[in-house]
Amino acid sequence: MTAVRARRLLLWLAGLLVLLWLTLPTLIIIPVSFTDKASFLFPPKGWSLRWYRNLFEDPAWRDAALNSVLIAALSALIAVVLGTAAAVGLFRWGRLRGREPIRAALLTPLIIPEIVLGIGIYAAFLRLGLVGTLPGFLLAHSALGMPMVVTTVLASLASFDENLERAAASLGAGPWSTARLVTLPLVSPGLIAGALFAFILSFDNVVISIFLQTPALTTLPVLIWSSMTRDTDPTVAAAASLILLFTVSVLALALWIMGRRTQRTKKGIML
Repeated sequence: MTAVRARRLLLWLAGLLVLLWLTLPTLIIIPVSFTDKASFLFPPKGWSLRWYRNLFEDPAWRDAALNSVLIAALSALIAVVLGTAAAVGLFRWGRLRGREPIRAALLTPLIIPEIVLGIGIYAAFLRLGLVGTLPGFLLAHSALGMPMVVTTVLASLASFDENLERAAASLGAGPWSTARLVTLPLVSPGLIAGALFAFILSFDNVVISIFLQTPALTTLPVLIWSSMTRDTDPTVAAAASLILLFTVSVLALALWIMGRRTQRTKKGIML
């Protein structure tokens, strides 16, 4: 038992070191965002809320943040609807010929480098007049998020018992009622996880958003990148700190919702 405990302790220590290695550079941004000087000096010699005030008072930063939240929310919604429908369709087909090529095509945005996708999307959207428009951002970002929804929903469907749907149909439930009361609750953990990933992918996206942005419509990550290349503005650190807090909060909320949904679903099946 002593040897087993020692191995577990070493494993935990190794995991902790990896966690610190990955998170410490990010956490350094937080104290930098409270500096009273126009520099990224760490540790700060003085403290101030100046850069947070500038973040909320400057129309460029405020509008970019609102654009990012709006685009991420709407593109995640589109990705969830289309991705869930695609995943259910692939699940229904089972082992029919043509299923795997379609699945591979749906997952293509995860494989192709974003710079290649960005060039292709820009060339196509430029002809269609979608560059710098909200529909253009939604189409591009939902295409990025949909593969994550397909993957997570298919993972939930892997343990799905189709006899539950047959039982619902035998009791008089129609297709819509069966989907709403049986199928969707059972795959909701994967659906929520996919929605979360789609939201974060859209909210944090820089490469494709650079191709689509215009002075009239830009996102927060693009504005951060542009500010970093132009000058030394600690407002970037303030924006990055809020993005970090927002992302962690969304992740924690999603995990809590997924846990409660899973428990409720298991209780419902047992009953």
